[in-house]
Amino acid sequence: MIAKKIAGDILFSSDIGLAMRKWRQYFGIKQSELARTLEVSASVISDYESGRRRSPGSLVLRRFVEALLELDEKRGGTVTKTLARTLGISDMLASVIDIRELAAPVETSKFVKVIDGEVLVQPPGSQYIYGYTVIDSVKAIETLSGADFMRLFGSSTERALIFTKVSTGRSPMVAIRVFDMRPALVVLHGLAPESVDSLAIKLAKLSNVGLVVSKLPDVGELVERLRTSL
Repeated sequence: MIAKKIAGDILFSSDIGLAMRKWRQYFGIKQSELARTLEVSASVISDYESGRRRSPGSLVLRRFVEALLELDEKRGGTVTKTLARTLGISDMLASVIDIRELAAPVETSKFVKVIDGEVLVQPPGSQYIYGYTVIDSVKAIETLSGADFMRLFGSSTERALIFTKVSTGRSPMVAIRVFDMRPALVVLHGLAPESVDSLAIKLAKLSNVGLVVSKLPDVGELVERLRTSL
């Protein structure tokens, strides 16, 4: 069931290469490690993920998913067990554009610079980001439960939650407040800084969460900046 869910998420993604990379990163598996299991070169994995190689056929996709599960099983099956416990997993997958744990913590100021961000509420506490999740805010708000929202944290709460397709920023911050989430940083994308609702700013302050608006023009560039600069 889990293998089918992962394969389906990749197959029906608008960017299959990005979806493959998202899942490899979610399982915490390096390209070289996956390549050894599949008995191919790391460049083959890189080509699929970057779109330089045409989308994989059903056999390649099946081997890719099986390799992720096999490698996770050798580590104790932690990720697989978490996915197995997840109800409504398809809703969560549909709302996640990209998720990544950083190899080393990044200073918050550098993270903000990479995404061309404008700080509306200064991040308190930790000055480092350990990972990030890029979220389709429309799908997330419409379909996810409180438990699903918590799973968006990945393996670390000291991360940035990046909400795309935002019109005022109110809905993401209400969700943060209601579900008592404490990310290191909330990033809004898809609106100008002056368009952020005053309630969103107030809720960020009340929740003790940093609030930033990314001024990059589109989601694709945002994801690419994060991938290549961090």
